[in-house]
Amino acid sequence: MKIEPYFSENDIRNAISIYGDTVYKIPFSYCKNHADAEDIYQNVFTKYFQQVVPFESKVHEKAWLIRVTINFSKSLLRSSWHKRIILLQEYHDETVYIDENNILLNSVLELPVKYREVIHLYYYEGYSTREIAAILSRRETTIRTQLQRGREILRLKLKEDFSYE
Repeated sequence: MKIEPYFSENDIRNAISIYGDTVYKIPFSYCKNHADAEDIYQNVFTKYFQQVVPFESKVHEKAWLIRVTINFSKSLLRSSWHKRIILLQEYHDETVYIDENNILLNSVLELPVKYREVIHLYYYEGYSTREIAAILSRRETTIRTQLQRGREILRLKLKEDFSYE
């Protein structure tokens, strides 16, 4: 017996219009690569379409999408294929296409992953530290510490970039 997906085509279109930016920005913040972000975006929404059980609420749905997106991003970064591609890109001195005028975005993307993900979820997605802790399966105090350390790294980096002495 074949189980039918819970979501209709219209549901999928609505989810893409509501959550599409988030599902794209998160993997881009991990991979710093548009092609990988697009691949993860497609994988996340494919998995979303295959859901058989409805979500409890819109909040649960968004949290699920973010968690799946983070998992796909981390899996890609761990893959041996991705590591070889990165080495080839570094060898050929290819750069990521980021707006060089956006110093803050560049600085955030240079942060270690554990700081980058909490800063993204807090400032770009508007989650509270409690919600981030639930999404990332970490303690709330850990999230606050990572936010504080990430902010400090950014402050020092931006201060360095703007010092004219």
